[in-house]
Amino acid sequence: MTKGILGKKIGMTQIFTEDGKLVPVTVVEATPNVVMQVKKVESDGYEAVQLGYQDIREVRQNKPAKGHAAKANTTPKRFVREIRNVELSEYELGSEITVETFSEGDVVDVTGTTKGHGFQGNIKRWGQSRGPETHGSRYHRIPGSMGAVINRVFKGKRLPGRMGGKRVTIQNLSIVKVVADKNVIMVSGNVPGAKNSLITIKSAVKAAK
Repeated sequence: MTKGILGKKIGMTQIFTEDGKLVPVTVVEATPNVVMQVKKVESDGYEAVQLGYQDIREVRQNKPAKGHAAKANTTPKRFVREIRNVELSEYELGSEITVETFSEGDVVDVTGTTKGHGFQGNIKRWGQSRGPETHGSRYHRIPGSMGAVINRVFKGKRLPGRMGGKRVTIQNLSIVKVVADKNVIMVSGNVPGAKNSLITIKSAVKAAK
């Protein structure tokens, strides 16, 4: 069954394993999550558990959020996500989920929002090559041919546009270390997003059984 937790990306560092191997890791701070809602087939049409992370300032709380959180005997949260395919009997409304849900060696998928780069050209956005700079080529960084003479651009054509700021999942990362007293999980490699961005860690869906 799936298990998950919400947290905040602190940054990257590197640690040595017991066999002396240097491993780059991403440090994720995951203070205890609150179970905001337990969804069942009878009432909601599907099974899932809704987790909440990080309190919102009272001035930013509205009545619907307060009422929803009050059912779990907590305060409204900034980051709320659902985890599906869970064992509902293990979750109770208002209970807390800690980093100890995971252990070293677990394989996970990490979801976050990538860094936004604004409007970028085709060379930076897609890694395309530029044309000659000299001899009057007049073709340096432009997109090039649209590929057809039918007065339209084919769907999927790689052109300049807004880069980044997308929801991305990196699969099959392993948990290198769990520091329970500091609410920290160290995940191998890099994960999407800037520092202090919110991320979701869930059991890998494609990991080898």
